[in-house]
Amino acid sequence: MKTDSVVQNVPFTGRKRSLLDDARRDRESGSSASPGPSLGGDCCVFEEKNGKVSLHVLFALSNEKNSGFFKAGKVFETFEAKLLHVESRPRKSKNTSDLEFFIKCEIHSSDIDVFINSLKRVAEDVRTVSEAKAPWFPRKIRDLDRCNHLITKFDPDLDQDHPGFSDKEYRKRRTFISELAFNYKQGEPLPRVEYTPEEIGTWRQVYRTLTSIYPTHACRQFQDGLQQLEKECGYAEDNIPQLRDVSAFLKEKTGFQLRPVAGLLSARDFLASLAFRVFQCTQYIRHPSAPMHSPEPDCCHELLGHIPMLTDNEFAQFSQEIGLASLGASDEDIERLSTLYWFTVEFGLCKQNESVKAYGAGLLSSYGELLYALSNEPEYKPFNPAEAAAQPYQDETYQPIYFVSESFEDAKAKLRQFSSTIERPFTIRYDPITSSLDVLDQPGKIQKALGQMHEDLKTLYHALESLGQN
Repeated sequence: MKTDSVVQNVPFTGRKRSLLDDARRDRESGSSASPGPSLGGDCCVFEEKNGKVSLHVLFALSNEKNSGFFKAGKVFETFEAKLLHVESRPRKSKNTSDLEFFIKCEIHSSDIDVFINSLKRVAEDVRTVSEAKAPWFPRKIRDLDRCNHLITKFDPDLDQDHPGFSDKEYRKRRTFISELAFNYKQGEPLPRVEYTPEEIGTWRQVYRTLTSIYPTHACRQFQDGLQQLEKECGYAEDNIPQLRDVSAFLKEKTGFQLRPVAGLLSARDFLASLAFRVFQCTQYIRHPSAPMHSPEPDCCHELLGHIPMLTDNEFAQFSQEIGLASLGASDEDIERLSTLYWFTVEFGLCKQNESVKAYGAGLLSSYGELLYALSNEPEYKPFNPAEAAAQPYQDETYQPIYFVSESFEDAKAKLRQFSSTIERPFTIRYDPITSSLDVLDQPGKIQKALGQMHEDLKTLYHALESLGQN
């Protein structure tokens, strides 16, 4: 139930560009920030494996003494292209003896541009198409090393509105911590940061202020998670937790792990990491002149706002579902999913014991907006993914509208239904054993996945039989 407004004296200090705004800018600029192979012209490649790509090539040849065909064959031979499929058909031209060829081949990704240019010298109307027109996305967890595109980097060296712009020591410190994230590779030990007394003082002020209202405003799962983190990972007023310790704890609890990041990633890259149950986490802290506000994600927002919720299995699954839905999605769908992320993971509310509580990190790391969101000021709407994904958001003041979920299980079911409306020529299946993705785009792959599920069902069936016997 809402309470009377108690936030008139808590001003909104403003946010800068969000994950959602970055997704919109990506779409409008026509750049999806894909870190895949650099391919010229209209060449699209769906899959890269071991340095090679599967390429579909269309070209036409004049049927004069067959010289063109042999020259084209020499190009494929020179570049050691592995032919997987070859078709020919009459070309629609004045000369009915001309042919058009369709060839599926495997070629080194570094050779694509020069290969296509060489083919254009001996053939006509050379075109490339992909097996499935989808943006590149990571297939293995180590591929996240390539998901590092910072669409918006709030650099205190460049942004005059940044609280730390005129503080040379703070800017130097930020550069040092950001470099740790830039240099990190998947599988390496997470870098440790020895925080200064001033940084711990900023954390202390934020920690005390926020934890004073969590008992009345935060959802049960968040409070349970925070208590566990205080017990196991060093969460305390006088200690900023280390990502390495928190990541190890999360991995055991829900399979999530942390990865250091230098700033706000592109929406596509950030959402892709969630598909692998990886949360990209900053390690720098906001400037001490503005302890209750940061124009960018910092470790106060990440460690206090996001991490406690990731200790809950249902919420962790919900977060991964958003990530899985984003893989290979269009720029328009990435924007919709980013909006959905905004109104759930960042600013979501849920029902508990006939009351409304907060579970979104943007609320749980903002004293003013957390009070406002649970006052009588804003409008509440039942969580509906299609409606939330189209709802205009507000970054100049508090949200006028919040979406309230019945439960995380209910939200997850609705999200899955919404995800089914995203058009992709394949389905994604996550393998937690290898931390990799299976792209189910062929009958054989689907049959193999069904076989694995059948074995799992047999195990569960035997377990039920054993319980029945006892």
